[in-house]
Amino acid sequence: MQQRPGIEPPPGCPAHANLPLYGPHFGSDPDGHYAHLRSLGPSAPVDIAPGVEVELVTSYDAALYILQNPASFVRDSRRWNALNEGRVPEDSPALPMLAYRPNALFSDGAAHARLRQAVTDSLASVNELQLVRQTQASADYLISRFSSERMGQAELMAEYAQPLPLLVFSELFGCPPEIGDRVVAGITGIFSGSNGADQLLAEALSELIAQKRRNPGEDLTTRLMQHSAQLTDEEVLHQLVTLLSGGTTPLSAVIGTASALILGEEWQSGLPVEDAVTQVLWNYAPIANYAAHYPTHDVELGHRVIKANDPVLISFAAANTDPRLAEHREQLSAKAHLAFGAGPHACPAKDPAFVIAVTAVESLLNRLPDIETRMPFKDLSWIPAPWSRSLVALPVRFTPRIVVPTAAQKAESPVTSSASPVAATPRPPVNGAPKPKTGLFSRFLAWTRGE
Repeated sequence: MQQRPGIEPPPGCPAHANLPLYGPHFGSDPDGHYAHLRSLGPSAPVDIAPGVEVELVTSYDAALYILQNPASFVRDSRRWNALNEGRVPEDSPALPMLAYRPNALFSDGAAHARLRQAVTDSLASVNELQLVRQTQASADYLISRFSSERMGQAELMAEYAQPLPLLVFSELFGCPPEIGDRVVAGITGIFSGSNGADQLLAEALSELIAQKRRNPGEDLTTRLMQHSAQLTDEEVLHQLVTLLSGGTTPLSAVIGTASALILGEEWQSGLPVEDAVTQVLWNYAPIANYAAHYPTHDVELGHRVIKANDPVLISFAAANTDPRLAEHREQLSAKAHLAFGAGPHACPAKDPAFVIAVTAVESLLNRLPDIETRMPFKDLSWIPAPWSRSLVALPVRFTPRIVVPTAAQKAESPVTSSASPVAATPRPPVNGAPKPKTGLFSRFLAWTRGE
């Protein structure tokens, strides 16, 4: 295989090996990898993890064709040839991302339509003004935790961009404080690889669903449960997990990267935050390589034949930056990017996600008007994973100041506005152990009440 300058096979691999889309070499130069793959055609084989080969689509036109052609490309990963033949390592990091789950993401046809309609209708009932207020309250709370720091310094990814979507989603789900704490801890643990995190999240959401059966609320969980599709409790749980996993981490990436762009030396002063978020969605797609499809029959992409049921992944990052698109990109709608997907499996939460991202960045700039980054944008490091495009860290400095909840935020405390009025049953201490410390969501709710 001809190698593009700067893109070499990993040590010990033959020259004809697939290009690995993981590790520090990929993380330091994903665009160089995508440029090399484009030279091979609209798609090319890559290793998405050690011992896991997929076909990666880097062409915008080819990606759009696959995303909009559910008759020939389906999402049910139980078709996956290599997995069914035992050729995927049991401990592969690709399995949590690609293995089948009974949710809208991995369903097709009537099953997909039923689950997606329930999610779409439930999300449509979210009031945009209320969502802005909820995001502002979460933003103000997180900023208050570091804004009075004597040195006037913070690391925005860990202290702001990553926890903010978790607080907003916990509130949208109508979580009482104790359940919300476990939801936040569970989803955080899943992405950090903590043992037992998936069980913690499942137990917390199961408790939430049981509580909503007894005491319905004005929240996403209740709307999913009351939808005419008549989802089972297990189906509701899987849709909530999908919203959490598919919404929080990409949102964190967008908030962090958009903040870094605006605070960077090359950003044009006066441009709205919406422009920065849109630029991130085009040039730094938060979900970089994902959306596995399985051909229902052998198909030809360029000069390559892809066998039925071999996984075909979409490189949203490469497709959005396809040089063939650059010639007429200015004529395209600002929303023509593929960061939210396209076709029947396009992200159903793209509008709320955009609102949350813009509000989060605006809140940061309003609360800390002299905030600036402590290193140039070009020197920031990116997480070396194939699935997402997210900053490792975003160090900033600012003039220290105290941030307190506004009167409106105290009046609209989530405990009374969106969470069920019936609290979760407290868990008694084991063997006389002291009561565990409250988690992030509980502390946030207490802060909004001025406690």
